[in-house]
Amino acid sequence: MQDTQDGGEGRLSSVASAIRVLKAFSETEVEIGISTLAKRLGLAKSTVHRLASTLTAEGLLEQNPENGRYRLGLGLFALGALVRRRMDISTQALPYLHELREITGETVHLATLEQSNIIYLFNLESHQAIRMRSYVGARKPAFCTSEGRALLAFQSADVLARVLKDGLAPRTPNTPTDPALLRGTLEQVRREGYAQDDEESEVGMRGLAAPVRDHTGQVIAAIGVAGPIQRLTKKAVRGFVAPVLQAADGVSARLGYQS
Repeated sequence: MQDTQDGGEGRLSSVASAIRVLKAFSETEVEIGISTLAKRLGLAKSTVHRLASTLTAEGLLEQNPENGRYRLGLGLFALGALVRRRMDISTQALPYLHELREITGETVHLATLEQSNIIYLFNLESHQAIRMRSYVGARKPAFCTSEGRALLAFQSADVLARVLKDGLAPRTPNTPTDPALLRGTLEQVRREGYAQDDEESEVGMRGLAAPVRDHTGQVIAAIGVAGPIQRLTKKAVRGFVAPVLQAADGVSARLGYQS
């Protein structure tokens, strides 16, 4: 970025001012004129105009031809995409998954929603001989898994309608197939902040999961723990609620979510 001031200090000051210009925009104020920017930042209009012109040339700002005001440019979107790819959710979740497996001794999952199913993004299997087995890329119906319920509970009505349209085919004798019962279960998940699966997806297995949110607050994934009912008793499940919630909250925080 060019600068009319001499020396390193002047260049650093110019960069800092340019950053302040970019940070002046918000969701409630997407377009701002030069005069408003200058007054708000305490800078001369000529300085703000020069900064805005340079930022526009670099694609970080763009000017609305109808009113002359400036808005954030697509160049920032490209930079943000690089950060987003770097902050891959599986990478961010890995230390929490390791810790959760150590605490529970059971298989832990990271899953996301894909149409009416969940898909496992990452998993760490229990060291126990008898354990919940899964693999990355595996799919299961969302409505009867703890991870799926943790996701579905915070989706739009359209998403739930699609799940119901696809049908609630039973996977075990415990699988609920009544839409009203599913709605009640999801309401409970919203109240409590976590979801359970009591042999409803796989005979002999119980599961517990909590939602993961991105920086906007949208639920984009779920962290879960699953294991055989002999070890993962109902009492054990109650004891694992806090660690599962802490793991999900930790990943959410790493993704920029602020509760």
